[in-house]
Amino acid sequence: MAGLNKRDGADGAGRRHGRRETVEEKADRQWAELVQELRVALTGVQILFGFLLTVVFTPRFTELSDTNRTIYIVTVVIGSAATGALIGPVALHRQISGRRIKPQAVLWSSRLTFVGLLLLLATLTSALFLILRVATHDGLTPLLVAGVLAWYLLCWFVLPVYVRRRHTEEEHDTDDAPHANDAPR
Repeated sequence: MAGLNKRDGADGAGRRHGRRETVEEKADRQWAELVQELRVALTGVQILFGFLLTVVFTPRFTELSDTNRTIYIVTVVIGSAATGALIGPVALHRQISGRRIKPQAVLWSSRLTFVGLLLLLATLTSALFLILRVATHDGLTPLLVAGVLAWYLLCWFVLPVYVRRRHTEEEHDTDDAPHANDAPR
């Protein structure tokens, strides 16, 4: 891997100014952090997806309107895609382990995780929409779902962006986690 650029805040020895870790040490730390994050996300998506898979086998499923069945099918497909994206980093790591490309593995795994979170957001929103449509038959359902979606967006995206902008030094990026828009090195 070529030397670090100025954005990385590295000295000539390949060490960062903040944590004083090598590129490999940073990748190891980031991988451990990513695995912890994936444990939380995977638990949620697996519980939701498991629930969704059982719905089709309930007696009431046959009573669903065509629209509600379509919403259900879309929700299951999106949930399956979320599961795949969130498990993807495990498969990636397993296949490239020992090849000395952990920084790239962390970057691509981070991207897969971000996509998985977007798909999980869509799954949660569509599942809530379906459940409220069936349970309430109320015109407030879209408003309730929009409110919950706004809450998810605030918690998952707006707050992290705010915190990052407010507490990150302009000269040195103190948040070492790879981001979906980071270019591979």
